[in-house]
Amino acid sequence: MCRIQMYLITGMFLLLTLPAEAQQKSYCNPVNIDYGYTPIPNFTKWGNHRATADPVIVNYKGDFFLFSTNQWGYWWSSDLISWNFVPRKFLRSWNEGYDELCAPAVGIIGDTMLVFGSTYTSNFTIWMSTNPKNDDWAPLVDSLAIGGWDPAFFTDDNGRFYMYNGSSNQYPLYGVELDRKTMQPLTARKEMYILEPWKYGWQRFGEHMDNTFLDPFIEGAWMTKNNGKYYLQYGAPGTEFSGYADGVVVGDKPLGPFTPQSMPFSYKPGGFARGAGHGATFQDNWGNYWHVSTIAISVKNNFERRIGIWPAGFDKDGVMYCNTAFGDYPNFLLSGKEDHQPDRFTGWMLLNYQKPVTVSSTYGAYAANLAVDENIKTYWSAATGDTNEWIQSDLGALSTVMAIQVNYADQDAGFSGKSLGVYHQYKIFESADGQNWDLLVDKSKNKTDIPHDYIELVQPVETRYLKLVNIHMPTGKFAISGFRVFGHGKGPKPEAVSELVVFRTEKDKRSAWLKWQPVDNAYAYNIYMATEPGKWYNCIMVYNSNEYWLKTMDKDKTYYFTIEAINENGISGSGPVVIAE
Repeated sequence: MCRIQMYLITGMFLLLTLPAEAQQKSYCNPVNIDYGYTPIPNFTKWGNHRATADPVIVNYKGDFFLFSTNQWGYWWSSDLISWNFVPRKFLRSWNEGYDELCAPAVGIIGDTMLVFGSTYTSNFTIWMSTNPKNDDWAPLVDSLAIGGWDPAFFTDDNGRFYMYNGSSNQYPLYGVELDRKTMQPLTARKEMYILEPWKYGWQRFGEHMDNTFLDPFIEGAWMTKNNGKYYLQYGAPGTEFSGYADGVVVGDKPLGPFTPQSMPFSYKPGGFARGAGHGATFQDNWGNYWHVSTIAISVKNNFERRIGIWPAGFDKDGVMYCNTAFGDYPNFLLSGKEDHQPDRFTGWMLLNYQKPVTVSSTYGAYAANLAVDENIKTYWSAATGDTNEWIQSDLGALSTVMAIQVNYADQDAGFSGKSLGVYHQYKIFESADGQNWDLLVDKSKNKTDIPHDYIELVQPVETRYLKLVNIHMPTGKFAISGFRVFGHGKGPKPEAVSELVVFRTEKDKRSAWLKWQPVDNAYAYNIYMATEPGKWYNCIMVYNSNEYWLKTMDKDKTYYFTIEAINENGISGSGPVVIAE
């Protein structure tokens, strides 16, 4: 969703992410791209910051093209890891001080890619290209009889072309068939679906689904056809929240009628990077499904956001799912046709959650331990952005390190929009004893923008201490929201949770209180829930607690729950299955 349209910009330049190493077999969310710095005038904010949302990925001629809100361009990739930025101003009336495309629609007709932005006017260009890698675009039409916010295009197998749109807490999603040559409507615009928060708890507005300040928003339409069925996807209830998710309604025709899947299919309310709403579903070159969606930060501004990519698919019963369990840990890439129902998790555990941290300096209340608290909203900041500011993490014991993720935060950033010469440089050293150090990762010559850099080590290393040393910041202070170390600890895995209880209220069956017997050596738990036995498609990761207030349930459905315990050494077996009627 994009509710604010005014943005600032200082420049427009080609930016490339660092190419992935040839040996890289895994990835880690958030996606590591050069997010623009986008302050929003006339809306509450605390400093310049990076932001984008409402992503669309399409597979075009074997490459992946990523478009998202107000980025003054788009990206393409051959592998979903290395992304190449193509600068582009799509708004023909664009001028300094205004935004670019918000929540764009991207469609494919034959060999042609189409792009169209959110608008409530008819005077708005639909662009076309057969060579989008090189910013080679031309107007297809200069006006559309109907506008719409958060538009989405869909080409059916028979060549018929449709547009869906909607972003409102009062009105539904709409759909219409368009003439594929003139882009003018062939049918009257038709209502597709409106939220039902009285029935589906997850559609309620607020961080905890209990905010009466606003009614929930429905937005971010996307259509996928699979096995003769039409799956209309939508985002709800608000982009600012951890529970921001994509739901789906299913029908036999592209304009409905539709029947809801009661649970959100793309849902990630817990962990380091939270939120999985307003996105798009696409297929890779082997036919595997993926879902790209919005991750919430919402600290410096409600619309401070990132992007995540998750495995997705359809089960044998036609249920659409998205696998976000361990979705912000390292996951394996694919090299062929795979079943996405078993997760893609590498098994590399987080080794430094809440472990001791020392730093070169600290700015204000941005304390050192905030870099290892598994919360992207919080961060440590050094007093400066100077060379040789550093942060050191103690794993507590010798461990096998497989990968590292460096997540930068924005403290006193001076940029707006895309800017020339944006890059990060750093080094990571490792030590077994805290006295003798070896260089492990050298990014001192890097010239690319890597705000969520993920490094899969070519060879695992046995070590205890990791030190991240700043060489160059693109702007602002040296600030880290997550210095995350992954691999294998040397101790025992946690025992399985022995007891899980679910108290579902009679007054409001959309809500329940979950409580479980804590496991002594566990630092986190995965709660799995389903409305059918064995379909564990929704997962909630909970750190440092043995209870969870759940407010996302379908009031008419029976629910099934199970739980697993997590520590730096591995994952327990599943706990008991609990039925909540």
